[in-house]
Amino acid sequence: MGKIVANFFISLDGVVESPDKWHFPYWNDEMGTAVQAGMQSAVAMLMGRTLYEEWSAYWTTTDADPDIAASFTAMPKYVLSSTLEKADWNNTTVISGDVAAELRELKERTDGDIQMSGSATTVRWLLANDLLDELKLLVHPIVVGHGQRLFEDTPTHPLKLVKSETFETGVLNLTYVPAGA
Repeated sequence: MGKIVANFFISLDGVVESPDKWHFPYWNDEMGTAVQAGMQSAVAMLMGRTLYEEWSAYWTTTDADPDIAASFTAMPKYVLSSTLEKADWNNTTVISGDVAAELRELKERTDGDIQMSGSATTVRWLLANDLLDELKLLVHPIVVGHGQRLFEDTPTHPLKLVKSETFETGVLNLTYVPAGA
């Protein structure tokens, strides 16, 4: 059975928006290894409409990293959206309607991790519907002060820390699962 794993670059004050503006000074080989391990365990990707539109526009046109672009293009992608009617990026399926039931079915027929990168709104929805299996946070030692936070106006969801690691840069690599798991 597959599991849904969400990954975020996050600041100490919970900001996940626009990590490209604050994250890179903390990038090192340790973080690269952690990110690579997550990518290698992925057999599919899950995303919301906004992230899908951003990534499909970027990864189908960039020459920056052809190996990652080819991997993302070949991998099955599932987009949660009530407004997106068509997804042109290779191997993409739009999930709408009874999304929770469709995701439970997807997890049943998947052998491996269904990875997410970003999509804070989607993660909050997954937690509320008992569909998120792991939350991986790379917590950066910076206060950004503005931007979308991972948990805004969110009900209480107890989590259990199952893995922690501190990188030389002060970044914390944390893995949480729902406390009832």
